[in-house]
Amino acid sequence: MSEPLRLASAEQTEAAAECFAAAISALEPEQLCVHLDGQLGAGKTTFARGLLRALGHQGRVPSPTYTLVEPYECGGYRIYHMDLYRLQAGAELEFLGLDEMLGSGAILLIEWPERAADYLQTRDIEIKLKVIPEGRSLQLDACSAAGAELATEFSRRIAEQNP
Repeated sequence: MSEPLRLASAEQTEAAAECFAAAISALEPEQLCVHLDGQLGAGKTTFARGLLRALGHQGRVPSPTYTLVEPYECGGYRIYHMDLYRLQAGAELEFLGLDEMLGSGAILLIEWPERAADYLQTRDIEIKLKVIPEGRSLQLDACSAAGAELATEFSRRIAEQNP
């Protein structure tokens, strides 16, 4: 688990996401499952937006609260930004076509993963966002070898950005 990173603004959250995108681009994982954990308003969608833009997406990045899944093609990946907040049961993932999303060249960004914890494949990395008095905090928890490499590369890039 990384040390919490303090983020004073949405811009700093997006800048942290850019560092994460740079780590992905540098390491080129075959596939990746990222859980975005945090309460309402913690910055999960802001982080996803910054990541997608840093990987080259030029258009809007809406919250997938109502569509549940927003697909993107950028950075050499098929990226699926999912928001499971409205799921009543994890079994509903079957109707979203989760099995078709998995595989080589795919990145899953999953907000509210705890809503379907029993049905989700193993995660590579958990990004925990919290509201704190100074803004937000971000902490990475690696859950696989690929996640550990990403967390290390992310930490290196953050340190370079903030000497």
